[in-house]
Amino acid sequence: MTRATPKDSNNSQNTRWRQLLELVTPSFKVHRLRLAWGFFALVVVDFLQLVIPRITKYAVDGLAAGQTTSTDLLHLAGFILLIAAIVACLRFCWRYLIIGFSRLLERSIRNRLFSHILKMDAPFFEQHTTGDLMARSSNDLNAIQMACGMGLVAAIDASVMSVAAICFMLHIHVKLTLLALLPMPFLAFFTKMLSAKLHLRFNTVQEQFSLLTEFARSTLVSIRLIKAYTSEEFQSGRFDTLGKKYVKSNLRVAFIQGLIFPIATLMGNLGMLLVLWFGGTLVIRNEITIGDFVAFVSYLYMLIWPMMAIGWVTNLVQRGLTSLGRIRSVVTHPPTLPVVEDTGLAMVDRPSYRLNQLNFSYSGSANPALDSIDLDLGPGIHGITGRTGSGKSTLCKLLARLYPVNDGELFFDGLDVNHLPLDYLRSHIAYVGQEPILFSDSISANIALGSPDASQEDIERAARHAAIHNDIMELPNGYQTMIGERGVKLSGGQRQRLALARALICDRPLLLIDDGLSAVDVATEHEVFQGLQQRLAGKTVVIVSNRIKLLSMTDRILIFEEGRIAYAGEHEQLLQQSALYRSMYDKQTRQNLNGEPAS
Repeated sequence: MTRATPKDSNNSQNTRWRQLLELVTPSFKVHRLRLAWGFFALVVVDFLQLVIPRITKYAVDGLAAGQTTSTDLLHLAGFILLIAAIVACLRFCWRYLIIGFSRLLERSIRNRLFSHILKMDAPFFEQHTTGDLMARSSNDLNAIQMACGMGLVAAIDASVMSVAAICFMLHIHVKLTLLALLPMPFLAFFTKMLSAKLHLRFNTVQEQFSLLTEFARSTLVSIRLIKAYTSEEFQSGRFDTLGKKYVKSNLRVAFIQGLIFPIATLMGNLGMLLVLWFGGTLVIRNEITIGDFVAFVSYLYMLIWPMMAIGWVTNLVQRGLTSLGRIRSVVTHPPTLPVVEDTGLAMVDRPSYRLNQLNFSYSGSANPALDSIDLDLGPGIHGITGRTGSGKSTLCKLLARLYPVNDGELFFDGLDVNHLPLDYLRSHIAYVGQEPILFSDSISANIALGSPDASQEDIERAARHAAIHNDIMELPNGYQTMIGERGVKLSGGQRQRLALARALICDRPLLLIDDGLSAVDVATEHEVFQGLQQRLAGKTVVIVSNRIKLLSMTDRILIFEEGRIAYAGEHEQLLQQSALYRSMYDKQTRQNLNGEPAS
């Protein structure tokens, strides 16, 4: 077994740093002029502050020698006031330029993160919860902004101030300076030891925050279900447990932070104690003047801030690096679907699918969801049915390119889908899923989601073909009615028809309806189908349903069993060939005769 050498470890650490900094480097390059002026103002402020102790030295030495007059003191005071005014102006400048940059950096990373998430496919969202992504888009971004804003300012300010102050102190007395700096190595040791623990503990805090956010989100989304099952107390208890874990993790971080600051202050005060003892002795021996001693103490006070800043900057940097790593793991997550450049392919009016021995299995599943599917889907209305888990919805998801497929197994208009740009392929498809996704907006805005330039006339025409227009007109504000989060103000059937209207208004040559009419009654379903026949003549429509009445009106029916196509044909043929289809027909016929709702 080959052991990693220290050199390998250093190279690995350097590589990790470079990878993390790749996220922020572009923003630093774009705003380099802004940063340069900001840091220039910051450095000038530091040097102006270092001038004040020199003025104080001259005033004290002059008073001790009896050479300073009241007029001289007035002039020195005025000079200090002038410096203070310049410092105030320049401090505003560097805060505006550097802290403003950190907000621009935050915006840049947020946009990149959001854009990348939008490009991700279904397997990605099976690995990352919504709460986790929300935490990375909020809490983690805030940590990065603080590290690249106040953290960067404190680091530069502390470095410049400490180096300059030490130089002035050395100019006054070398041995006294070395004595004052004696506690510094101990501070460096404790800081390095504590910062490593801080990194691990803060990472735990961010993970706990993700869990807490996801639990709160899922609870609010399913609030009606929770109330229906009177589970409020149970949910509150679980939320309280997660909250306690989050607080406990934060307290462990606070424990480290609580050690860093006192240790830095203690080291600084130890240095001050040594200076007061040894420096006072030097004044008594007349080796330095009282003014030198006062100036030296002032510089040492200025040096205490950088010592304390070490702990604060370490905290911010560790938080920022941890969050940067969490965000990088998302933005560098490769999509499972191949990325193909758009070569300007022309849109197809009557496209078709060809499936050639198509196989597909979900991650972690031992059994294939689809097994050796051979199928041609051209213009017309195709019905798909079968038992739960037989592969119907999986087929729709693959046709919509939500999951990857192997080369040579799925063809669109004669071309392998893996060689076609996703945007090009999806621009031909309108998709209606099992669960209609609606937004807390007006009905018009929900229908026009895929066609934002649609006129009100187009919106109403699509609604009529989806048999939802009359229901909309009965609402208080018609098409401008706000439907609430996930369409809570509408019934299940109304939500499904609204989602169908959204698909119809796009007027695309392919329409996939994955059990998107399950909550609609039989009469309305028949009305919807008539609207589809009028609007989608000559186009390819795939309807997944277990409603025999709906399937009987399609041009061809496919029956899936255990991921395979068991039967294919028209309604009358399948009644003779398939026992499953015949039993579904008999059951639903009896239900209709007895006045029961069809399943």
